[in-house]
Amino acid sequence: MALYASTVTAQAETKTITFLFTDDDQAYVERMAALSKEFEKSHPDVKVNFVSSGYDAVSKQLPVQLAVGEGPDVAKITDWQLAPYYLDMRPYMKDAAAYEKLHGDSLNLLRMPGINDPKSINGYVASQTFNLPFVNKTLFEQAGEPLPGPTATLKEIVEVSARVAKKTGVQIPFTMDRSGHRFSGGAFSYGSNYVVNDKFVFPDEPAKKYIADLYSWTQNGSFPKEMWGAAGGSQYKNMGDEFVNGNVVTYLAGNWMVNPFQKKIGDAFEWTALNAPCGDAGCFAMPGQTAIVGFKRTKYPEVVGQFIEFLGSEKVQREIAENFVILTGANIDNPHYKLSDQNAKAAMAVFLANEKNAPPAARVLEQKKGSSALYQQIVQRMSQLIVGELSLDETYKALVADTDKINAATGK
Repeated sequence: MALYASTVTAQAETKTITFLFTDDDQAYVERMAALSKEFEKSHPDVKVNFVSSGYDAVSKQLPVQLAVGEGPDVAKITDWQLAPYYLDMRPYMKDAAAYEKLHGDSLNLLRMPGINDPKSINGYVASQTFNLPFVNKTLFEQAGEPLPGPTATLKEIVEVSARVAKKTGVQIPFTMDRSGHRFSGGAFSYGSNYVVNDKFVFPDEPAKKYIADLYSWTQNGSFPKEMWGAAGGSQYKNMGDEFVNGNVVTYLAGNWMVNPFQKKIGDAFEWTALNAPCGDAGCFAMPGQTAIVGFKRTKYPEVVGQFIEFLGSEKVQREIAENFVILTGANIDNPHYKLSDQNAKAAMAVFLANEKNAPPAARVLEQKKGSSALYQQIVQRMSQLIVGELSLDETYKALVADTDKINAATGK
């Protein structure tokens, strides 16, 4: 009986929290699991239940779980619409002021206006992403064409990529992932603004001009239509492997590809990234981010606060930034990224220099409910246009109707 009582007491004293994590880099997943164990060692009364899952499962299941008061205590997310469920960890941290100083303005990205307290600490931005063109330098050299300069327009980049492809016999002059997010950087540089007076307005005149240009590039072969037309609906499609295989002159993607490229390309060819393509409105690198946050539903807010404070510490953030080549939200001075490849070093330097080129309108968009739905409709309608199911005018009208439905669904 005494043994049973002591067991119950021991169980009662153990505070268990669940940490849901997702990432394509398995080494990063394993390191986060190890960090969870490290936290346990310094907190003997705490058990961290580390759960790794695929991105699709997290994005689809987590909102449903949280809506009914279930789900993890801590999670890595990309969905800013989960803001109503965030825990304010400021009261539970040992040194909230130091944490706030380290993470600075990036904490504002997690706070949704009218939902989160303007001074709340809800977690931290785990990674910042920016979309820029990657180029195969070797192909440019073989074609005798100079790389596009720092103020090159998207049109100029596509046109020179087409010349390089023609001279070298490469199959794909220009491409981008089949993604509404990847599409949108160009739209902003053309002068588009997706949100006006808190309502979605798409496509506006600059967006129509951009869509028409993209369509013309698919028609003349500069942007092969198979890239978007091969997949159905709003399905995402990554074109990274085509670039790795040397089949692409210019590939619009993001800094998350730098680490995989240095491993996969090796010394097969020289490559780098270009500055943000310019347009009538400016030269914009489309931003994005992931975050690690705590949720109100937890039974142990003090544990969640201390765990986030540990993961978000300068020491841990520096290690993650350097080992996994990640742009963290934390203000890490002079990170020494583990980049053995000179091409990767050069590309990373370009991404770092373009952090300042994120369009303010994109920051508004990412915090707007319904943005994910709009991205999906852009992919679907662009695909229908490219394969000939819709004309340009029909595409514009379909997107206007889609946008009206999204506004209605979000109460706007």
